[in-house]
This record gives sequence, structure tokens and C-alpha cells, in this order.
Amino acid sequence: MAMVGTRIAVARTVSSIVAPLRGVIPCSASPSASCSTTTSSSSSSLSRFAASPFGSLHLRHSSVTSCTSSPAAVQASESTSPPPPPAAPAVTQAELDALDIRVGKVIRAWKHPEADSLYVEEVDLAEAEGPRTICSGLVKYLTLEELEGRNVVVLANLKPRNMRGVKSNGMLLAASNAEHTTVQLLCPPEGAAPGERVWFGAEADQSEQAAAATPNQIAKKKIWESVQPLLRTTEECVAVCQSKPMRTSAGVVKCQSLQGANIA
Repeated sequence: MAMVGTRIAVARTVSSIVAPLRGVIPCSASPSASCSTTTSSSSSSLSRFAASPFGSLHLRHSSVTSCTSSPAAVQASESTSPPPPPAAPAVTQAELDALDIRVGKVIRAWKHPEADSLYVEEVDLAEAEGPRTICSGLVKYLTLEELEGRNVVVLANLKPRNMRGVKSNGMLLAASNAEHTTVQLLCPPEGAAPGERVWFGAEADQSEQAAAATPNQIAKKKIWESVQPLLRTTEECVAVCQSKPMRTSAGVVKCQSLQGANIA
């Protein structure tokens, strides 16, 4: 009888602890989910329940909690893709006009004596000082024969840079794919003369093009850093900035075949 009394006492203690907790089981779903709890009782042996003097001890309580999330919560959980990167901020026409982009012609080119990835080019921009010296990382993409004698597009108002002992005074603009495995120089149209300044927009916009900024202004205001991320090629391989084509008096500037490519 002592053992029976102990069992009854334990059962009453457990019941007094569990009963208040029924229906308040925490939900692991989202805060907007609704939850309900149902409690069921079953006998280990219904046939013996009535005859047993301790029938209440044979009852087992089980709680089942069901949760239903709101449509908004389900939609939020299904949207697991990361947000797209922010678009580069737009630039003004004044910033585009500040760049001194010109047609040039490569007179000769050779391997940089101290850098395996660089060519050194002499580029004619029809300046009184004579051809400019420009260093370009094109060794992996063009042969010297492909480079010499061709017309190119040059960003001409950057500050000169010392590149492994050679002062580079400008940048040849080129298009490249996302993996940077293919690089193609921008090509001015036939009839565009060395020294001619390039502009962005329609043919009529040439007369409204403002004077180019100085190299110091370009560097201080980070104008090239603002414009460059917006330079692309179209499906027709035309170089554009914010849908404005890069243009000369003889027509638009293109690359050979890269579509949707970056320009730098």
C-alpha cells in the first residue's frame, strides 16, 4: 500500500504541474503564426479501466500543437535570394564632358622591359608636344602586330603614372567580359582623325560639349571613378554611358564583338 500511495502522490504532483501548461506551449514558427493545442487522453487498456482501482493512473495525456503561418510569413520565408547589388549612381552631363577622351593612333609598341604584362605604346593625339607614351596591360590579349598602326580611343586627362619606370600619360579604353578573359580595344569609326575629341550623346550635342577638366580636377573629384562603372557596350557593341553613345564626327565608337561588356 505504501507503493500505491507513492504512485498516487506522484501522479497528482505531475498533474498539478502539467495542467497549467496545456495550451501555452511556445510556438517555434514565425511571430505572425497562429497556434492551437489539443489534449487527448487514452487508456492503456479500456477493458481493464473500469475494473482497476487505480484506473486514473493508466490515463496518459498527450498534447499536439499545430501552427499555421500567415501568407505573409510564408512568402517571406520562401524569399531566400539575396537582394541585387545597388546600381551605380547616375552621373551628370557635366561629369561626362569633364573627361577628355580622344581618338589616337598607335605609332609603335613594344614590351615593357620590367613588366611582362605591359606594352609601351607611342600614341599620336595630334598634339604639339608629339606622341604620348602610354602603358597598357594588353600582352595577354593582343599581339604587337595587332596593336601597331591601329586607331584607338584614349582617356587623355588622367594624371601621369609611373609604371615600373615608364611614365604613362593616358589610358587606352577597352571592353572586357565579366571574367576578364577577353579584352577588345574600343575602335573609333573610319574617318575619325587622331586628336578628335569624343563626346556622349546625339550628333547635335557636340556643339554643347563643355571644356575638359584638368588632370588634377579629374583626380580630386574622382570623376573617372564615377563614370567608369556606367560605361558599357550595347547589343550592337556600341560604347555607351547611361544609354548615351560615345560618338565622333564620323559615327559611334564600338568594340569588335563584345556585348554588354564593361569598359575601362
